[in-house]
Amino acid sequence: MATRIDLNCDLGEELDPWTPGVDGLDAQLLDVVTSANVACGFHAGDERIMAAVCRAAAERGVAVGAHVSYLDREHFGRRFLDVPADELRAQVAQQLATLQAVARGVGTRVAYVKPHGALYNAVVHHEAQARAVVEAVDDLPVVGLPGSAVLDAAARRGLRAVTEAFADRGYRADGTLVPRSEPGALVTDGDEVAARVLRLATDHLVRAVDGTDVRVAAESVCVHSDTPGAAALAVAVRAALEAGGVRVAPFVPFDQSGR
Repeated sequence: MATRIDLNCDLGEELDPWTPGVDGLDAQLLDVVTSANVACGFHAGDERIMAAVCRAAAERGVAVGAHVSYLDREHFGRRFLDVPADELRAQVAQQLATLQAVARGVGTRVAYVKPHGALYNAVVHHEAQARAVVEAVDDLPVVGLPGSAVLDAAARRGLRAVTEAFADRGYRADGTLVPRSEPGALVTDGDEVAARVLRLATDHLVRAVDGTDVRVAAESVCVHSDTPGAAALAVAVRAALEAGGVRVAPFVPFDQSGR
């Protein structure tokens, strides 16, 4: 039985002009999660947003991660791009450097890297892109799907490979995520989400869309901020975990990731 698990969320993904300071949904989520995957400008956000989210995360003892993406704001980073490895490596390094500078400016630092959207899904199997991502992340932990090429590449490079599961996404029988274009991609019922995350944390199992059980061992669980009712889902998940005796804490302790 797991005694500890991280709860992460994708934040800072606003696309419209934004007033510095965190309020609304991002603030609600930062009050619940233990790690914040901060958009680095390629799929969403900008440096003002990065600074506000990093500052608010630091105030709450929430670890900050770089949520790196393809350069694709038009499609929110959810379209596969066949980017050459050297170009992708440079793009990931650029995003990481930008967030690192912003985070330092508000008194925290980047503790890990997690690909976003189509890039996240691509590096499950696309070995060239997986290697490019890992080669760009310095010595930081890399978050990804269990069994993915990116985590294998991270481990072979001597980096910490952090396995992740999803509270609000449907699973296929092979342990991959149901594409957002297909039925069953999202799970939005609060009771169902809370129960499946507790089962995942304690039994390492999740029910796939075909009704079979999939073994998923994860150090971190993600709730997407753009899932309907995201804040309520995150609250329900954390409450269920804590009631079930699972400690919710960042996989990189905050005193090692910022203060």
